[in-house]
Amino acid sequence: MTDGIFIGASVDGKPQTLELKRANRHGLIAGATGTGKTVTLQGIIEGFSANGVPCFVADVKGDLSGLAMAGSPTAKTHASFAERAKAIGDDSWAYADNPVQFWDLFGEQGHPIRTTISEMGPLLLARLMDLNEVQEGVLTIAFHVADKEGLLLIDLDDLQAMLTECAGRADELTVTYGNVSKQSIGAIQRSLLQLRTQGAENFFGEPALEMNDFIGVDDKGRGIVNILAADKLMASPKLYATFLLWLMSELFEHLPEIGDPDKPVLCFFFDEAHLLFDEAPKALLEKIEQVVRLIRSKGVGVYFITQNPIDVPDTVAGQLGNRVQHALRAFTPRDQAAVRSAAETFRANPGVDVATIITELKVGEALVSLLQADGAPTPVERTLIKPPASRVGPITAAERKVMIETDAVGAKYDTLVDRESAEELLAAKTQEASAAAAEAKATTEAEKAAAAQAKVDAKAAKEAERARIAEQREADRQQREADREAANSPWTKMASSATRAASSSIGRQVANEIGKQVFGTKSRRSSSSGGLVGTVLRGVLGGLFRG
Repeated sequence: MTDGIFIGASVDGKPQTLELKRANRHGLIAGATGTGKTVTLQGIIEGFSANGVPCFVADVKGDLSGLAMAGSPTAKTHASFAERAKAIGDDSWAYADNPVQFWDLFGEQGHPIRTTISEMGPLLLARLMDLNEVQEGVLTIAFHVADKEGLLLIDLDDLQAMLTECAGRADELTVTYGNVSKQSIGAIQRSLLQLRTQGAENFFGEPALEMNDFIGVDDKGRGIVNILAADKLMASPKLYATFLLWLMSELFEHLPEIGDPDKPVLCFFFDEAHLLFDEAPKALLEKIEQVVRLIRSKGVGVYFITQNPIDVPDTVAGQLGNRVQHALRAFTPRDQAAVRSAAETFRANPGVDVATIITELKVGEALVSLLQADGAPTPVERTLIKPPASRVGPITAAERKVMIETDAVGAKYDTLVDRESAEELLAAKTQEASAAAAEAKATTEAEKAAAAQAKVDAKAAKEAERARIAEQREADRQQREADREAANSPWTKMASSATRAASSSIGRQVANEIGKQVFGTKSRRSSSSGGLVGTVLRGVLGGLFRG
């Protein structure tokens, strides 16, 4: 281990060394296509790994996978490497491999990388889906409601279910949080559909990536080189840019503050950096600038690799202290502006005409200015770049397969886990609501049926009562008719007359007998009185017998 990484030597033999203590002050590797940026990048990553610093790099073209294998003197691309090493005085140079872990958002050329919707957050998702401010606001409301109600947003299905829930409660949420229109939710849903077509659903899920799996060393103390297969990912540049920014944000939140360590905890390399900034909204640019500025104190170095230095916004470029500038072509006004910009950003060297040399550099040469131990940049030097010790070019599919199966990560992320989250909970809620509605409907129908039956029964009872009353009236009428007919028959009249006569005779006899017993018959007065009483009694008793 050393205090720095040997980058190369100037044309007059002066070594150019990237100080490990200043490596977390970030850097830029720029140059036109075919000028040697990838080889320079490969050599710098080798230097970090040899010094126990883990690295992460996105492999856009597939050739950085060669870091996993030692180079060979028989390879056509390596023929002049030993000569270059001797020319720049690198006596320790030798072919060597590096400890590598392969990753792939699609899980095809490496271990799957996943995160959850909640960890991504509404800002990066809005960037990924190209939402306007109104739609981003609605998305933020959906996240807030999910958090408040304990609904986990893990994958795209969860987010889609949450947006559907918000659409159903639009009136309620509008009162509390502001306007939630179904039109905005519909636009977000369409953007989610586009994400699915780009393969983003592979990125969202569990198990989510643990940052500790990115930060480690092998049994020889070499830093692990994490290589993201990005050749397919480049077809979805928004997903690529959003993923890289998310990863850097996660590192920022995960790592503790350590100030300026003797060497970085991790070095992060953004290849094709212009994809991170193209058409990025102001809010996202501010987020990138914030992370780049503050992540230094976490011990993380960030290096941007791009064709043109003006691809990087000034607010970010101002944070990049270590610079390696390969040749630029001044064929267009934009190219000429890039040349002037690059020339102005280097610390001046009286012996180097940057504006002229930058267009004359050969492959494997670069203008280099690195931070010194005291933090000041070195004067710019025309430099011969050190050759890489690992293979230049991609490894085979069989070699990659062996690497994936034998690294320290193993099968930790290979199987997708689908645990209970917002989609399942909202589906259960919907099902319960449907069941309750069906039960309420059934109860209502039963009550209606019971009420209708009761009405029928009441009507039947009423009809039965009417029929009974009519029947009773008919019976009474018939009885009266029978009574009248019986009363008017000759036999009835004769029996009635006989009864009255008999009743009258018997009454007189009883009355006379009672009068005798009470009043006697010897006295005239008594006899008169008895006669009067007898007359009364005969009348009464006669009426009784007649009745």
